[in-house]
Amino acid sequence: MSNPEPHSISLSLPKRLGDMMVDSGVLQKTQLEQALDYQRKNGGKLGSILLHQGYLDEDTLLGFLAEQCGIQYVKLAAFGEIDREVVERVPESICRQHNLIPIALETKSKTESTLTIAVSDPLNVLVFDDIKMMTGLEIVSVLASESDIIGCLEKYYDSESAEDVLKDILEHSGASESDTNLDVVDKETEDAAAGDDIINLERDGSDTPVIQLVNLIISSAIKAKASDIHIESFPKELQVRFRIDGVLSLQKAPPKRFQNALVSRIKIMANLDIAEKRQPQDGRIKLKIKKKEYALRVSCLPCVNGEKVVMRVLDSSNLDVNLQNLGFEPESLAIVNKYIRAPYGINLITGPTGSGKSTTLYSALGVLNEPGVNISTVEDPVEFPVTGINQVQVNAEVGLTFAAGLRSFLRQDPDIIMVGEIRDLETIKIAIEAALTGHLVFSTLHTNDAPGAITRMGMMGIEPFLMSNALLMVVAQRLVRSVCKDCRESYEVDEDWLIKLGIKKHQLNIENGRVVLARGKGCDTCAGTGYKGRAGLYEVLEVTDPIRAQIMEVAPIDKIREQARKQGMLTLRQCAIRKLLGGVTTVEEMIRVTASE
Repeated sequence: MSNPEPHSISLSLPKRLGDMMVDSGVLQKTQLEQALDYQRKNGGKLGSILLHQGYLDEDTLLGFLAEQCGIQYVKLAAFGEIDREVVERVPESICRQHNLIPIALETKSKTESTLTIAVSDPLNVLVFDDIKMMTGLEIVSVLASESDIIGCLEKYYDSESAEDVLKDILEHSGASESDTNLDVVDKETEDAAAGDDIINLERDGSDTPVIQLVNLIISSAIKAKASDIHIESFPKELQVRFRIDGVLSLQKAPPKRFQNALVSRIKIMANLDIAEKRQPQDGRIKLKIKKKEYALRVSCLPCVNGEKVVMRVLDSSNLDVNLQNLGFEPESLAIVNKYIRAPYGINLITGPTGSGKSTTLYSALGVLNEPGVNISTVEDPVEFPVTGINQVQVNAEVGLTFAAGLRSFLRQDPDIIMVGEIRDLETIKIAIEAALTGHLVFSTLHTNDAPGAITRMGMMGIEPFLMSNALLMVVAQRLVRSVCKDCRESYEVDEDWLIKLGIKKHQLNIENGRVVLARGKGCDTCAGTGYKGRAGLYEVLEVTDPIRAQIMEVAPIDKIREQARKQGMLTLRQCAIRKLLGGVTTVEEMIRVTASE
C-alpha cells in the first residue's frame, strides 16, 4: 500500500470529506464509521486512517480529493524529469516548508507564463499568492503524494551535496557502494505472497543519495552486528549511534539538514505515516542483504528537536542457538535441562531489555520443538516465525492481550506455552492455572536477579501456595562483552587487587603473587574497542522444597537468596568471575554488568 496523504482535507468543502466519499460510493458508510471511531480513540488524520485500515488506496483517495478541489492528481515518478531551471524558480526553503515543488513552466505569450506546482495540501492558497508575487508568474497547482514530493525535493535540491555526504561517509566507514543497495520486502508483496518475494523499493530510477544514505546506515549496522540503530536529532547536529555488544557507539552522521529526509525515508520503508510527526509510531522493515533476510523493528518518537528513530535489528540466526553454546556453567545447565523437560509448571527468564531473554527462550523451545509436541506462544511482537510452533501476535486494539491469548491456548490442547512477557496479575494467574493443569509454561519477568522474581510475583498479588506449587525454575541473565580474539593479549595483576573485588583466593591461579588475565588491545576487527561478541551470565534458581517452604512463609528476598546459594546457585557475579578468570571477559566488564552485587 502506498503512503498516506498528509491531511484529512475538509476545509472549504461543502460537506465533510468522509460524507462526500460515502455519497459518491468511494467509501462505505460502515467503513467511515469505523474509521471515525478509530480517530476518536487514537487521534490521527482521517485520510491516513482510511489508508491504514485498507478501506482506500492512495490513488483513489488523492484522486477523489483532487476532483473535489478542482485540480489534477499526478504521480511525479511518471511525470518525467523536471527541468532544473523550473525547480529553481522557487527557493528550497519554501518548497521544504510547505512540501511542494515546481514541475513545469509554460510560456503562453511574451508577458504571460504559468508555473505548475505539485502540492500535498491544495488548500494552502496563501503560499500560492506568495510564490506568484515572488516569481511574477501565474500559478497552477496539482495534487501529489507527500512521499513523491519529498523524493523530488531530495533529488533536485542539494543533490550534489547529498552525494558528497554519501561519499564522505563511505570513505570514513570503509564501506563500499554495494552497501547502499538493499532489497526490501514491499508490504503489498508481503501480504500477497506471505513474505516469500523480495523486491527492491528503489525503483523507477529513484535511487537518490538520501535513499543510499539510509541503506548505508542499515547495512553498516548489520555488518557491525549492531543490535540497535539510533538516529537522534539535536539543535545543531544529527547523531547516529549503533548498539554493538550492548554499548552505544557513535558513527559518522549526515548533516542536520538531512534529518527530515532520512526520517521520512525510514517511515516509507516501514509503511508508517510520514505526515504524522506528533504521535509515536511503530513499524517493521524486512530486507535482504547477500541472500540473508533481516527484520528491523522501527520506533519513531517525537522529541523537542525532531523525531528520534530507533531500529532494532532482528536476526533469526541469533535464535537458533544450542543451549550448550549460550554460556551456562555446567551445574546451571544441568538444572536448566532438567526443568525445560518437566511435564508441567512454570519456568521464568528474568533480566533487563537486551539481556538475551528471547534467545534463551527460543533455544529452550528449539530443544522441545518436535512433531509430537504442541507448542503455542503469545508474543509482542512475534520477531521471527518458527516452523512447528504456533505463534500469536498481541493486538490490544482488538482485545488480543497476553491474557486473552493464554485463555484461548487452554482450549487448543497445548503441551507447552510460551508467554512473551508477564505484565499483569491476570496474565500470571492464567499462566499459573495452565501450569497447575498439566502444561509447561515459559515466560519472562523484569527483575534484577532470580530470587527477585519470587518477590515480584508476590507483589503482583499471587498467593504463596499457588506460586510454590507452580514455579519450577527462575533464570536471571546478563550479557558481558567478550575479549576480541584477534587482538587478545595476556597481562598480570596483583592477587590482592582481585581479592578486594570479592574474588576468593582459592579461585585464583596464582604464580609468584600474580594472576594472568586477558584483554583486547584494539584492532580493526573490534573497531578498536578490544571486545567482539558477548557471553551470557546465568543465575539459575532451582525451586526446591526448602525454597517452597520459604515462599509459603513469605520470607524476605535476602533469606531466599541465602538458601539458594546454600543449595548451589551461582550468582551473576560468580558467573562473571568464572568468565574473567577463564579469559573470556575483563574486570571492567565484570564490574559494569554485575555492579549491584
